[in-house]
Order: sequence, then structure tokens, then C-alpha cells
Amino acid sequence: MRLRSIFLIVGLSGLGLSIDALAADMSDDELINNAMSAAPEAVARDATVIAFDKEMNARTVREGTNNFTCLPDNPASPGNDPMCLDANGMEWAKAWMDKTDPPAGKVGFGYMLQGGSDASNADPHASEPATGADWVDTGPHVMIFNAGEMVEGYPNQKENPDTSQPYVMWPGTPYEHLMIPVN
Repeated sequence: MRLRSIFLIVGLSGLGLSIDALAADMSDDELINNAMSAAPEAVARDATVIAFDKEMNARTVREGTNNFTCLPDNPASPGNDPMCLDANGMEWAKAWMDKTDPPAGKVGFGYMLQGGSDASNADPHASEPATGADWVDTGPHVMIFNAGEMVEGYPNQKENPDTSQPYVMWPGTPYEHLMIPVN
């Protein structure tokens, strides 16, 4: 799997951002600490951490020993939004980026314990909020990807979701996933 695609999916979360905005001026220790803040310490301490430069060249900042990959904050998004995804979550994210179907039968899991912002709860590929709309600010949460029928019964409104309770992001699309707040 190409790390460049993974970052664009996972780190940008659909945002249309300039390449210059992606290069955080952080030391490796700062990148690792920020990326690790996305997940519980027991997960993050053994996760791989990847980062990207202005030219979108990926580099492994730290090799991990578990099946999670953590990415530091995307400095061009509205808030601090590092994330950690398991291997299935990374495959789901690649499918989203490539606009292909997520891998069948592979439920993925992700952490965003610093919260995040998304351009739309309806359009998985929106690069900015619709005219007059606001960013969807999610607060600290975990995500279950490729959950299939597991999302039935959860709120699935496309506009203005109540992010204080579990809800479906991008409902009715191949990329719908369950968002579960943790605060």
C-alpha cells in the first residue's frame, strides 16, 4: 500500500489542502509525541509512526511492533487531529482515497483521541464545507470502519450530526463508518 495514498486518506480526511501546508515544522520527537496522542498509550507506544514532507514523500519516523499506524496532526486542518488506525483501517482508508470499494469482510478500527474536523458528513470526498455550512467537529472519538450492518440503528443524518453520541459518518456510501465519541 502506498504511504502517500494512506496519508491523503487518513491524515487529510477529505480536506483539500496545499502541499506546503502539510509539512509541519516539528522534530521527530514532536511528530512521534503528537501522533501517539491519538490513541491510548498501550496502543500508541508500539505503533508505527509515519510523517510526510512538502513533496508528500513518506518516511517512517518510528517502526512499530503492533498492527497500528499513527500519523501526526495535519497542520492545515482546523484543529489538532492525529490518528492511529489498525491494518484493516488503513486498507479501508486506501479504498476511500482511491474511490474503490473497501475490502470485504475486514472491519477496521481507529482512534482520534484529540478529535478531528471533516468537511461533510454526507460527502466522503468533500474538500471543504458547503457554502454556509460549518466543519463537522467531532471531538475525541474512535471509529469502526467497514462495519456493514453494525451501523443499523445509529443516527445517520447527513447534515449536522450530533457528534456527542455515536453516529454514522458518510451514511449510504461505501465509506460509511461508525463514529463513537469517548468524552
